[in-house]
Amino acid sequence: MRGSKPTDPGLQPERTTLAWGRTLLALVVSGVLFVRWLPQYGWFAGILIAALLTAALGIYVSQRLRYNRNLNGMSTGALKAEVGAVLWISAVVVAVGAAGIYAVLFRPLHE
Repeated sequence: MRGSKPTDPGLQPERTTLAWGRTLLALVVSGVLFVRWLPQYGWFAGILIAALLTAALGIYVSQRLRYNRNLNGMSTGALKAEVGAVLWISAVVVAVGAAGIYAVLFRPLHE
């Protein structure tokens, strides 16, 4: 199907936007859940919250540009994957997950 015009050029960018929106929501919810760690882990939990909310803000800010790029890519047939964005968000999630495991196993509680 290479080179053929899509029958619904807005469908793929819309699905991509919805997927990034779900990722943004998951990051915000995870950040809010880490608020419960603040009394026990103090500043360490604050860093995890800041990392997740900063990543969510990055997705929010870049979403309109990403949508327009995908829409233009569909109409011209030159749609490119957002490899950098996916690697960046994957690195944030892995780093926060590893830090959370570290906190539970090795950080003393501030009771």
